Amino acid sequence: MPAFNGFSAQARAFYRRLEADNTREFWTANKAVYETEVREPLEALLADLEPEFGAAKVFRPYRDVRFSRDKTPYKTHQAALVGGGDGMGWYLQLDADGLLVGGGFRAHSSEQLAGFRQGVDDEVYGPELERLLHALDAAGFRREGETLKTAPKGYAADHPRVGLLRHKSLMLVKTFGVPRWLATPAAADRIRESWNALRPLNGWVSKHVAGTDPSAAAAATKTR
Repeated sequence: MPAFNGFSAQARAFYRRLEADNTREFWTANKAVYETEVREPLEALLADLEPEFGAAKVFRPYRDVRFSRDKTPYKTHQAALVGGGDGMGWYLQLDADGLLVGGGFRAHSSEQLAGFRQGVDDEVYGPELERLLHALDAAGFRREGETLKTAPKGYAADHPRVGLLRHKSLMLVKTFGVPRWLATPAAADRIRESWNALRPLNGWVSKHVAGTDPSAAAAATKTR
């Protein structure tokens, strides 16, 4: 596989044009650009990161329009996910506006969600999660994720961490846009740094949702 050398301006231009002309005709005429400027560099990047983070899923470029009013056939971004089978993982996305990276937790069962909330409720582990999140806030990540409008059943509306208890998923993302390093091999190092910054969060979730020790989870992730 060719070495990863960054994502070119042509990759972003491809998505900018696709936003304006999301048709099969455009896609067919420009599929070679997608393959050489988007798909191949992404696969090379993920191969570089796999020894540390694990194998990735590269999402299909085609939209599922079966139940959508929007019938445009192609996604206007390319995304990949590492992990996710246990509800935790790392994510990256490239589109016309540049690069976004992130990671975190999405419950796959009511038992996982209950474990997450029990950890948030705990007087030791709940404040620990708050400290982790404040550090990620300071590092330029922003919080996303599906939330309830009110406190979940069984928890007081004035709980000191009610905002976290309301989360059904907790994702941390950082938008890089189009820095100079995006078109260079250094992009791999920046993505690696960002994903490593999320290891403590994934470890915390692993302890409370997957029932594993955070240090063991991190070690397993590095070696798989």
